[in-house]
Amino acid sequence: MTDTEAATPDQAQANPVQFSVIAQYVRDISFENPAAPGSLALGQQPKIDIGVDVQARRLQDDRFEVELRIRANATDAEGKPVFVVELVYCGLFLVRNVPADALQPLCLIECPRVLFPFARRIIADLTRDGGFPPLMLDPIDFVALYRQHLARAQAQSQAAQQQ
Repeated sequence: MTDTEAATPDQAQANPVQFSVIAQYVRDISFENPAAPGSLALGQQPKIDIGVDVQARRLQDDRFEVELRIRANATDAEGKPVFVVELVYCGLFLVRNVPADALQPLCLIECPRVLFPFARRIIADLTRDGGFPPLMLDPIDFVALYRQHLARAQAQSQAAQQQ
């Protein structure tokens, strides 16, 4: 069967979709507290900017590595850095019998949804261990993040065609 052919109900039962986590791991982690110990007695809530990115790559026919990158920058009222947290948290996923058009959304939406609670806990622990209240990240809308990814890719494609 080619990617363009639709699976019949009998073929779908014979080849059910398989999706599982093989492993989860920290690829890179960093916590900076450049103004310590002075930053620990701020007396006010720092401004926190959060950045999130998701990348996925095929390792073998049915194995994919998904990378969830989270960066949190906290600054005081004067714009001076209070703390910086960077985490690259990865998962190795087994993905079989998924239609080609569903593979990218699966890797860039569903896989990071699985990884996020673990990454959130790591960031909370890092900030707490750094002397601050735990940074509890709000849930992330991975569908919106995926749509932004698609819009950027389309804009880059159009820009390349115009050159």
